Amino acid sequence: MPTFRSCILLVLLTACASSRPTPSTETRPAAPSEETVLADDVRVQRLAPGIWLHVTLAGEDWGRTPANGLLIEDGESSLLVDTGWNAKQAEHLLAWARDTLHRPVRAAVVTHFHIDRTGGVPALEARGVPVYARAETAKLASEHGQPVPAQRIADTKDLGPLSFFFPGAGHARDNLVVWHRASGLLFGGCFVKDADAHNLGNVADADVPAWPQSLERVRQRYPDVRTVVPGHGLPGGLELLTRTQELLREAGTGGPAPH
Repeated sequence: MPTFRSCILLVLLTACASSRPTPSTETRPAAPSEETVLADDVRVQRLAPGIWLHVTLAGEDWGRTPANGLLIEDGESSLLVDTGWNAKQAEHLLAWARDTLHRPVRAAVVTHFHIDRTGGVPALEARGVPVYARAETAKLASEHGQPVPAQRIADTKDLGPLSFFFPGAGHARDNLVVWHRASGLLFGGCFVKDADAHNLGNVADADVPAWPQSLERVRQRYPDVRTVVPGHGLPGGLELLTRTQELLREAGTGGPAPH
């Protein structure tokens, strides 16, 4: 026969078990994974809290070249930096931001006029998402038969958590860089080369002599850079700016020595 003490213990355990809250039946959105493949030519990767790298692949005519861009969370919405090579890729990014991240894209910016930056513009504007670019970017895009963003942005401009800066010509005459102050992340786009680059890449529209001084302006404006994202290749740190300077010197520009 159970003792009085055993009965009391049994009652207490039963009461504790019955008082546990029942699991909520509310469906909560699952947190996005660190890296997600959206299509065979589109993936996203988390770089830092609220900061996602998107990588899109060119078609066969461009050798399936990967191009980097960013998707930045901003409250209940997000901002897109560069739009991929084509409209379909932009549609994948818009759908992912809306349905998985639960922060639909409210605005986008393109960092220069080349197709790896502007290719997705028609998809965004068809859905009412404003796409910003410098006036010179719009002019060059029109002259080269690329999609032309409808909205204009100044040479220095803040948009949500992002700051945009035109440092001068380099990879192209119109290239912007993008600064995310909270994380110390600089999106250099094609203005900055990755650490493994062996040359300056496509310089058909570049102003190579002006590039070193433009790069120096970036260094002076953003001394607290911790992460640098190039337009192609892997993100890194300040060594990407140094590598770009080295390549410019090798090209005979006579620019400042790497820091």
